[in-house]
Order: sequence, then structure tokens, then C-alpha cells
Amino acid sequence: MSDLIIFLKAPRPGTVKTRLGLGGAAESAAYQRLLGQVLQEMAVFSEVELRFAPTDAEKEIRPWLKDGWTAATQGDGDLGERMHLAFGEAFGKGAKRVVIIGSDCPYVSAGDIRAAWKALETSDLVLGPAKDGGYWLIGLRQGQPALFTNMPWSSRQVFTETMARAKSLGLKTFLLRTLSDVDTREDWEKFTSAEAQGRRPHPEPGAD
Repeated sequence: MSDLIIFLKAPRPGTVKTRLGLGGAAESAAYQRLLGQVLQEMAVFSEVELRFAPTDAEKEIRPWLKDGWTAATQGDGDLGERMHLAFGEAFGKGAKRVVIIGSDCPYVSAGDIRAAWKALETSDLVLGPAKDGGYWLIGLRQGQPALFTNMPWSSRQVFTETMARAKSLGLKTFLLRTLSDVDTREDWEKFTSAEAQGRRPHPEPGAD
């Protein structure tokens, strides 16, 4: 049994994509476009869980649910605590291979998810490195709380620190392709330029 969990936020002005510098309403619209790209690509999967924040956002999230999909709150705590909770609940329900992605990387494909699940047949940890020093995907086949505790989230050290911890734990790790999140105005302009040309946005050459 394999699970896909998508972390997302309610698209409230002033709380999403503020680094784009577009202004509250425009940033909310930008976030919804990015998330829409991710959800469209993941629509091929029949069982997906949307983990939302804040905890009172369920009504705002429900329109994004597709047949067979479910929604649950991310819970409290920092990102590490919330991901650890999501993994723990999935494994507690019988999942054997669990993958979490966010809503910041519109370049992730269904093929990436399948590759992660496949890798988890023989690997303990799967990561999709992000060009900003984080990761756009993490997959596990059992809980690993040490990967989420006291991590310098939102820094360029997240991927490196995660790899170091995985090594110290003796985890067999598989890396997917490197992709870019859309966090800055430059990232956003690359994304919208691809859309304007009528093609599916994809990473710049050399990102694979």
C-alpha cells in the first residue's frame, strides 16, 4: 500500500507566496495557480491526502478534493513535527511506502511519485532535492523522527542536514531529480513565461 500526501495552505492573502512581492491578492492567485498545476498532475492517483493549514481551512480546501481523495489538518508545530505526524498516521493505517510533497514545486510529475514509490521498495528514504537547498519530496517506508527534529527549516542547509542524518542512521537513500521551487519573483516569471507559451512549465535545462 502506497500513500501520497500533499501539504498545502489555504490561499489567504498575506499568508502565501509573500516572497513574490506581488501584493496579497495577487500572491494568493499565484499560489492557487501553482497548486493547481500540482493537483492537476496528481489527478491520476485515486488515493491522495491533502494536509492543510491552518486548522480552520477545511472549507477552503474541499473544492480541491477529487474522487477518492481525503483532507486532514497538518496539526500544530513546525514543519518537521507536522510531517512526522503525517507519516506516523499513514503508517498507522497500514501504508508501506509514503511520499509527501508540497505545493511550491509545479514541476513535479506523476512519474516522480511513481519513481519514489518504486525506490522505496529497496530504499529507506527518498528525497527530491530542491535547488534552494531544501527538498521538494520526501518518502519513507517507516517513521524516522530524527529526520524532522530540530531541523533548520526554510534554510539552504535542510537537504545537506537531512542527508547527514540519514547517513548517521544507516538509511539507504535514493535521490530523485533536482527541481526548483517557485519562491521568488524570478522563479514566478519563469513559470508564467512557460504557461504563456502554451506549454507545460518544466525545469530549466540542466535541472534534471
